[in-house]
Amino acid sequence: MASHIARPASRLPSTLLSRSPRTTKHLPRYPSPTFLRRSLATPTTAKEQPRLRLGSLAPNFQAKTTQGDIDFHEWIGDKWAILFSHPADFTPVCTTELGAFAKLKPEFDRRGVKLIGLSANDLGSHSKWIADINDIANTSLTFPIIADADRHIAWTYDMVDAQDTTNIDEKGIAFTIRSVFVIDPAKKIRLTMMYPASAGRNTAEVLRVVDALQTGDGKGVTTPIDWVPGGDVIVPPTVGTEDARRKFGDVRVVRPYLRFTNVGK
Repeated sequence: MASHIARPASRLPSTLLSRSPRTTKHLPRYPSPTFLRRSLATPTTAKEQPRLRLGSLAPNFQAKTTQGDIDFHEWIGDKWAILFSHPADFTPVCTTELGAFAKLKPEFDRRGVKLIGLSANDLGSHSKWIADINDIANTSLTFPIIADADRHIAWTYDMVDAQDTTNIDEKGIAFTIRSVFVIDPAKKIRLTMMYPASAGRNTAEVLRVVDALQTGDGKGVTTPIDWVPGGDVIVPPTVGTEDARRKFGDVRVVRPYLRFTNVGK
């Protein structure tokens, strides 16, 4: 029986590792197919790609979008932001997703959240695709979509599929997966979601987790399973029960470590 040989993890060139996400004005281009094949063959000599952790600073970048050139951190400003990636223009799942996000944009606007998409095609393709999305979904897409044809932003944010020779495009570059990054006004990554290219996302869930994060920050609480705005929230263990009652009013104690209250919508 043939044994399974695990493929090595993705690697990142040392040129990118040595630069600060705050000060880098021009990120290096996506690693070449030659580099990718070399990193697969010699994992011990290549540096590992840095991982983006919850609470870490979202890497800054400059990009061309359907609404002009942007500096990502400047574009976010003092708002929350959602950066979400798509494998390619004119693909079925991506088209349904962009249409759904376009329809839900007013809800994100009410929460002070800016939306920005990313797809691995150029601006000319994006413009034609947006016309298709609007027609199919009967909507008007008004948020920007980043042109990332060479995947340099997708690589920086680790939005690419496993680096192996069975899952690359005709350019020899790995496909972009469906990633979601929720970023707060301090430019910190607060939540990530990763989906394979074959599975579409749930826009209502993306909105729900934004509500959970903003409620937690604003009220000093945490949210239980399946929480939606208006539902009971959890008093953090760091807050004593009497202090919680003074702050929130009614507190329902299920266990000393599990206490519920309600902070409204």
